[in-house]
Amino acid sequence: MKIFTSSQIKELDRFTIENEPIPSIDLMERAAKALTRAITETWSNTVPVVVFAGPGNNGGDALAVARMMSEQGYQVSVYLFNITGHLSEECAANKQRLVESKNVKDFTEVSQEFNPPHLEKGMLVVDGLFGSGLNKPLAGGFASLVKYINSSAADIVSIDIPSGLMTEDNTYNVRANIIHANLTLTLQQPKLAFLFPEHQAFIGKLRVLDIRLSQEGIDKIEANYTVVEEAEIRSMLLQRSPFAHKGQMGHALLIAGSYGMAGAAILATRACLRSGVGKVTVHTPKKNREILQISVPEAVLQFDPEETIFSEAVDTEDFNALGIGPGLGQSETTAIPVITQLRRATCPVVADADVLNILGSHRAWMQQLPKGIILTPHAKEFDRMEGHSADTYERITKARHLAERIQGYVILKGHYTAICMPDGHVMFNPTGNAGMATAGSGDVLTGIITALLARGYEPKAACIVGVYLHGLAGDLAARDLGEESLIAEDIIRYLSRAFKRLKE
Repeated sequence: MKIFTSSQIKELDRFTIENEPIPSIDLMERAAKALTRAITETWSNTVPVVVFAGPGNNGGDALAVARMMSEQGYQVSVYLFNITGHLSEECAANKQRLVESKNVKDFTEVSQEFNPPHLEKGMLVVDGLFGSGLNKPLAGGFASLVKYINSSAADIVSIDIPSGLMTEDNTYNVRANIIHANLTLTLQQPKLAFLFPEHQAFIGKLRVLDIRLSQEGIDKIEANYTVVEEAEIRSMLLQRSPFAHKGQMGHALLIAGSYGMAGAAILATRACLRSGVGKVTVHTPKKNREILQISVPEAVLQFDPEETIFSEAVDTEDFNALGIGPGLGQSETTAIPVITQLRRATCPVVADADVLNILGSHRAWMQQLPKGIILTPHAKEFDRMEGHSADTYERITKARHLAERIQGYVILKGHYTAICMPDGHVMFNPTGNAGMATAGSGDVLTGIITALLARGYEPKAACIVGVYLHGLAGDLAARDLGEESLIAEDIIRYLSRAFKRLKE
């Protein structure tokens, strides 16, 4: 599913109007019917309604909704803010329709002074002040109005996007001047800002309403951001031949686990084995011998010359993929062989955990990373590599630029994990849950992606499928076990169910 910018949303509206064809006012009517249906399904006509409409098309939507709700017996009071004396064409048309309908309880057009209505618990506010076209923080009277609405105990439903929130970049926005909706009814597709954790307090519950914008237009408009869909994952899955043997299923190398951190190596290895690879070799310090041989008997062990740390790069000629980083440690004795290992790798590479922290401490080494490398940082690891970011949008923008610069893949882990591609495209993963915020979850992801690479998936597909499977296994585990008790080992145990679901 594509995620469009505010300018692309306007482009899609224009394309629909010109090619359906449909007059703009009729398209607004169609949207208003969908909005009214969603609101009236949630609140009965015994609830008093106050509608705040702005001068643009978001306000036009709100006026049309007010008219339709009043026709269904709702007691609706409407405030249209026309401070500059100019309404959009569609907003003006819906103002006229509203006045002519004579069904609303009260209609007030605000041009100068405004005495706000009393808002209390048991009332519903419909926020139609500003839509997705907003490009600067609210200030002055509108900021005061937003604060007044937020301070009330009334329920708030926002049309398309909470007023004050911008569609993409809110880095310099004023959070106090953004509506805190209980429900956001967005039109056709989610907005980019909805995918960021710092905005969830404004959005409340989200519903996406299909208003039948042109599918041809959606297909034609190129989007830099998309959300992964399960059908895409199914189409990417490689089939296993009935005559397959382990030599054809790939040989993965994991370099993991300093002494005392063998658990990270165990989790990555188990996840790798559960993800379809034929054979896994684990390079680890000598002191991890017993725990790894007992915990993962299926793995082949290769021991570092040192007793407790990774100290020497190894030949990757016989391997189909390399995963490096889980529990590796960050000592300088390890740092030099890490960059040597990355430079010498002759197979696809997944770099995670301590490798990322080492790169954060030696930023000049970023220029030496092999083309096509897959980096899997969480937010703090990424900030160590690329500097502090004020919010998720800035961090994802930096991750996009990093992926382009190194011609590799940056998987920025989070609720909607962002997979940043070498061509600048970003895909957001919809699977996963808060229960996966637990130690070892990232080690599991490293094992999964490394296995898929060794199995024969191209790096792009390995990233997309791996992240989706990781989140899906976590979702299936949380469904049975609950989020609070979920641990990384549970994600591995449910990988088989995730694969089975996708293959069914």
